[in-house]
This record gives sequence, structure tokens and C-alpha cells, in this order.
Amino acid sequence: MSPPVFLAATDALERGSVVLDGPEGRHAAAVRRLRPGERVDLTDGAGLLAECVVTAVDRASLTLDVLDRHRQPPPSPRLVVVQALPKGDRGELAVETMTEAGVDEIVPWAAERCITRWRPDRRAKALGRWRATAREAGKQARRSRLPEVADLASTEDIAGRVSAASLALILHEEAESPLSTVKPPAEGDIVLVVGPEGGISEAELERFSAAGGRPTRLGPTVLRTSTAGVAAVSVLLAATGRW
Repeated sequence: MSPPVFLAATDALERGSVVLDGPEGRHAAAVRRLRPGERVDLTDGAGLLAECVVTAVDRASLTLDVLDRHRQPPPSPRLVVVQALPKGDRGELAVETMTEAGVDEIVPWAAERCITRWRPDRRAKALGRWRATAREAGKQARRSRLPEVADLASTEDIAGRVSAASLALILHEEAESPLSTVKPPAEGDIVLVVGPEGGISEAELERFSAAGGRPTRLGPTVLRTSTAGVAAVSVLLAATGRW
């Protein structure tokens, strides 16, 4: 079994000995009950991973010796998923599964037909939940480079991302081209747009198509917005050779 992963500051990982305290240290010591001699990996979430061994434990922290370090280069191509806001806690489910699969950035999108709305007074809290979910899922998946969760985006924001992408795909159940036939680029951003439960509106589809997006479909069945992203990401990760 691979060792557990915890987050630490970049400068701490450059030292020969690391004290893991704060929330991460408390979780490692009090919840995971790690003991001297056990292996632990520490990462800064930006590609640097330190292989460590626990040398001392107290109630709220660990002291670890660094055995080795690895730096994961930025992925190429980079996979960005634009996720329309799902209902209830399905947003966190989408973030969790896409993070585990290996997506590089998740962009919450206030699509026209979204039932869920992040009101201004609750937006920071909702976005915080998505970011916390990505962080915890990244640790669970033993990722050394965690995905970015961007600020809530409008349709015009997404059109700009589509225009700047090396490849932009719009999941749409009536598209003629299946996702499995798409030839992904070797570098740059692949932007995948996942619509809400009610589907992408005609105006949104026209806007994204005008910006260079290509409508595509997953298969003969219609997936929920919270599961469509991870299904499409899996296809793309295999096609790019990242899987």
C-alpha cells in the first residue's frame, strides 16, 4: 500500500527534516495515528513530493526525515473541465471524481439552465467547499500536483477559455461526433464543457461554437452532469497517453 500524502509548504520540503503541524499535522497524529518508522509522502500540491519517514510524534504534529524528493513536471496537454453547477452536493461529487481521475483545472460555470445558483453572499463558501474537496481528493489519490479550482465563471468567461484553448469540446447529446474519435493535441489546454442537468442552451452552444468549440457526445446514454465530466475525462486521458 502506498504511503499517505499530506500537504506542506514548499520551503519546508527543501529541508532534511520537516515538522508537519497545523491541521495536516493534527490529522496525521490524532486521526491517522502515524508512528515513528512509518513512511509518509509530503507534497506542496504544485508538483514537489518528498518521501519521508516519521521520526517523532506528539499530539498535534509529526517530525519527519526526508529520504528523497521528486518534482513532477506540469502535465501536457493540460485538461480543464468547465463544470456547470449541479444540484445539491453533486458539485462536490463531480470535483472529487474528476480530481481522482487526474483533471488539472475545474471551472465552476453559472450556466443558463443551472438550478443551483451561487448567490453573492454564499459564493465564497460554496467555492471553498469545491476547493476543499479537490484538496482532499488529491491527497487521497496520492497526487503531488493538485488541480486548481477557478472562480465562478460566466458564459462569456468560458467563451474566452474556449477561444484560447488548443482544443475545446462541448458535451452535447445531439452532437454527431463521438468523443472517442477526437484526436487531442500534444500540448496546450484541452477545455471540456459540461452542461447542467437541463442541458446547454442553444445560445450557449452557438456562443461556444463561434469561439471554436466542437460539440461532441459521449455515447448513446445521457449522463448526469456530475458524472459526465469524469467519464469524458477518462476518455481524454487515455487518448492523450496520460493514462
